[in-house]
Amino acid sequence: METFPLRRHNKLFRIFFDAVVVSVCCQLYVAMSNDKLAHWKSLLRKRTANSKKEEKTEEEKKNEETELFTKFYADWKGGSEHDSSYKTIPRFYYRLPAEDEVLLQKLREESRAVFLQRKSRELLDNEELQNLWFLLDKHQVPPATGDEAMITYESFLKVGEKAGVKCKQFFTARVYAKLLHNDPYGRISIMQFFNYVMRKVWLHQTRIGLSLYDVAGQGYLRESDLENYILELIPTLPQLDGLEKSFYSFYVCTAVRKFFFFLDPLRTGKIKIQDILACSFLDDLLELRDEELSKESQEANWFSAPSALRVYGQYLNLDKDHNGMLSKEELSRYGTGTLTSVFLDRVYQECLTYDGEMDYKTYLDFVLALENRKEPAALQYIFKLLDIDNRGSLNVFALNYFFRAIQEQMKIHGQEPVSFQDVKDEIFDMVKPKDPLKITLQDLVNSGQGDTVTSILIDLNGFWTYENREVLVANDGESNTADIDDT
Repeated sequence: METFPLRRHNKLFRIFFDAVVVSVCCQLYVAMSNDKLAHWKSLLRKRTANSKKEEKTEEEKKNEETELFTKFYADWKGGSEHDSSYKTIPRFYYRLPAEDEVLLQKLREESRAVFLQRKSRELLDNEELQNLWFLLDKHQVPPATGDEAMITYESFLKVGEKAGVKCKQFFTARVYAKLLHNDPYGRISIMQFFNYVMRKVWLHQTRIGLSLYDVAGQGYLRESDLENYILELIPTLPQLDGLEKSFYSFYVCTAVRKFFFFLDPLRTGKIKIQDILACSFLDDLLELRDEELSKESQEANWFSAPSALRVYGQYLNLDKDHNGMLSKEELSRYGTGTLTSVFLDRVYQECLTYDGEMDYKTYLDFVLALENRKEPAALQYIFKLLDIDNRGSLNVFALNYFFRAIQEQMKIHGQEPVSFQDVKDEIFDMVKPKDPLKITLQDLVNSGQGDTVTSILIDLNGFWTYENREVLVANDGESNTADIDDT
C-alpha cells in the first residue's frame, strides 16, 4: 500500500479544514439572517397593527406637528431654557373700560389722579426755586458779562449736588451745552439757566393741569374738555376781571375756537395735549395774568377781553334780524363789505349752516381764516372754498370764475376792469407752482404769497390794495418824511 508524504498530507488536511469552517460559517450566517429577517418581519407586523389601531385625526396631526416644530425651533434657538421667553414680554395694551363698567372707570380715574398728584409733587415749588436761585447766585464766577452773572461748569455741578434730587435732571452736560454761547471763559448765564428751569417747571405744571381734564386719558382734549379748562381758568386771569359772567360762555367759545381751528385741521374734534403745549396760544392766554398788560398787547391778543368783545360785537352788529344767526346777506357786510358774492356763495355751500344761516361758532372759523391769511390753516380754509371742483388744485378756470366777480364790482364802482389775463400771469409769477397749469395748496404755502393771492380773488378792497401798492408805499414814505421834518 502506497503511503502519502507527510507534507502532502498536511496540505490536504488544511484544505479540508478550511472547507469545513467556511461551510459552518455560511450555515451560521444564513441562520442568523433568517432570525433577523423574522425579527424585522415581526416588528413590522406589530407597527402596522398599531398604526391601524391608532389612526389619528387631522386635528391631532396638526397639534403633533406644532409640538414638534416648537421643540425643534427651541432646540435650534439654544435649548429649552428659552421656551418661555415670550412670558418676559411686558404687556403693552390695556383695554379701556366700557361705559357700563362703572367700577373700572372709577378705578381708572382714581389711579390717574394719584399718578398726576405724584408727578406734581416731583416738581419744584416756589421755595425750592428760590433756594436754587440763591445757590446759583452764591456760586457765580466773575467777571460778569454786562449785567448778567455767569457760572462755570465746575460751579454748575457743585450747585447741582447741593440743590437736591428734584433739580438733578437740570444739571447735566447737555443742558449746559444748550445754554453755552460765546463766553470766552466757557460760562453760561445764571439768569438764562434759571429761566430754562422755570420754563420746564411751567410746562410740566401745565401738562399736569391739562391732563386733569383729559377724561378719556388718551393724551388729547375734546372741545368740551378744553371749554371746562378755560372756564375754570378765567378767575385766575386778572385781565378778565371785567367780564360779566353772562358773557363767559361766549368768551370760552371764542377762545376754544382758535385752538381747534389751528390745531385740528382735519376736524377730528380733539387736540393732542402736546400740540397745545407746543404752540404759543397757551402763552397768549396766560399772558392775561399780567395786571399791567398794555392796551396794544391786549388788542393784539385774541384771548383778551377787548378782542373777544370786538369779535362778538361785530357778530351782533351783522345780525340785523336778531335771530342769533347770520344769513349770506348779513355776512356780506363783514369788514369793508367788499367780499364778492361768488366767494360768499361758496362759504355757505361748504361751511356748516342751519337752514342756510351761520351760527357763532362757524362765524369764528370764518373770522380766524380771514384775519390770519398767511397761516397754513387759514389758507387751507380759503383754498377749499376756491377749489370749486374739489380737484385739490386751482386751474385757470377756477381763477377766472372768482376774478369775474371782482371785475363786476369794479364796474359797479365806476372803475375800469383789469384784464384777467394780466392778473392770471401775475398770480402764477408770484406763486411759481410746480405745475405751470395749476396751483396747489402747498404751492400757495411755499410761495409766501398766499394771503395776497386769496385777497385778489375774493375781496375788491384786497385787489385794490394790491393794484395800488406802489402808490401806497410812496404815500407812506412821504408821510414818514413829513413826520421827521416836523420833529
